[in-house]
Amino acid sequence: MTRSIGEFRHSDALSLGVELELQLVSRRDYNLTRAATDLLGSLKYDGRFGEIKLEITESMIEVSTEARNTVDAIAADLAGLRDTLRIHAERNNIGICGGGAHAFHRWPDRRICPGERFSVLYQRYGYLAKQFTVFGQHIHVGCDNADDAIWLTQALGVYVPIFIALSASSPFVDGEDTLFQSARLNAVSAFPLSGQCPPLAGWADFVRHCEFLQACGIAASIKDLYWDVRPKPEFGTVEIRVCDTPLAIEQAAALAALAQSLSRWLLRTRGPLSTERQAHAARFNKFQACRYGMAATISDPMTCSVRPLGEWTHEVLDALEEDARELGCAHWLAELRAVAAGGGDAAWLRARQQEYGNLNDVVRACSDRMLNGAAKPSGEKEKPNPQQGGR
Repeated sequence: MTRSIGEFRHSDALSLGVELELQLVSRRDYNLTRAATDLLGSLKYDGRFGEIKLEITESMIEVSTEARNTVDAIAADLAGLRDTLRIHAERNNIGICGGGAHAFHRWPDRRICPGERFSVLYQRYGYLAKQFTVFGQHIHVGCDNADDAIWLTQALGVYVPIFIALSASSPFVDGEDTLFQSARLNAVSAFPLSGQCPPLAGWADFVRHCEFLQACGIAASIKDLYWDVRPKPEFGTVEIRVCDTPLAIEQAAALAALAQSLSRWLLRTRGPLSTERQAHAARFNKFQACRYGMAATISDPMTCSVRPLGEWTHEVLDALEEDARELGCAHWLAELRAVAAGGGDAAWLRARQQEYGNLNDVVRACSDRMLNGAAKPSGEKEKPNPQQGGR
C-alpha cells in the first residue's frame, strides 16, 4: 500500500526538534534488557517536555523534544526527559545510556516491539531489523516553505561528515573494538534506500521522485527513505539523521546548535548547490568520518583535492560564529571545539575500556554519565589517521 506524499506543513524557520534513541540496560550486568514496553507502561509523565515512545526493539526507547525556537529550550526539554526517565528507570532497576551502539549485546537476543509498523519492518527486512538496535540523534530544522526544505536537504548533505565525526560514539560492537569511531552507520547503510538525497530542483521535483519510487514498487512512503538528510513534510522540517546518540544531553544540545546555525548560514549565503558532483565523494567521505572521526582525510570534489576533516570543521565553526550569536546558541557551539580538536565520545569510551578492562563497566559509566551528568575527562583524543585517508 502506497501513501500520498501530502503537503509540506510549514513551520517556523530554524525552529528545532531533537529525537534521541536510548539504550535500556540491566543494572546487574549492563547488557541490553527487554524493558521498553514495561517501562513505558508504568511511566507517569505529563508530556510537558516532549514524547517518550517505543522503538523497533524492546531494548530501546526514543525521546523527542517539543518544537522549540532556541537551543536553550531544547536543552531544557532534554533535561526534563532525562530526569523523568531517571526516576522511573531507578524504580525498575534499569540503566539508560547514550552511545550509538551497545558495546557487547548480541543482536539475536533482541525482541521486536509490538505494533503493526514494527512487525511490517521485521517481515520486510528480516534480521536487519534486529541488527537495527543502534541508537541515533535526529535533528529537525524548521522551514517556512517546501522549496527551501528541499534546497536545505541538499545543502546540508555536504556537511554530513562533520556531524558524524562530532557525534561518533560507537567504537565497540559485539564486544570488539571495531577501529571505527562510529560503527552504527554500518547497520543503517544495509538498508536499500539509505544514503544521499538525489539532485532535486524543488518540492515539485521531490514529489515526482517519490511518486516514481512508489510506481516502481521501491518505496511505499517517505518513511522508507533512510537518507542521511531528508525532508519531513508532516513536521515542516529537514531532518539530519547521521548522528550517533551522544553520551550526554549537553552534547546533543550542542549538535542541535550546529544544525541551527549552519542552516541559518546556508540559507543566508545561498551558495550554489553541486549535489551531482558532491555525490561522487559522499559515500567515501561518510566512510572516512565513520572510520577515523576528526582524524579523517576527506575528498573535496569541487577542487579535486583532499583535506583533513578536523581542519575543515574548525573553519566551519569559525564561519558560523555570527549566526550562532544571532540565534543565541554560540555558547553551545563552543562545546564542539574540543571535539573538533580530536576528543569526543568514542575516545572517552576507549579510555574507559582501558581503565576498567571490561565493557560491562564501560556501559555502567555510560549510564552514570547520561543519567547523572558525570564529568567528561579532558585530553582524550583520537589517534592520528595512519592511512591518510585509509584504504
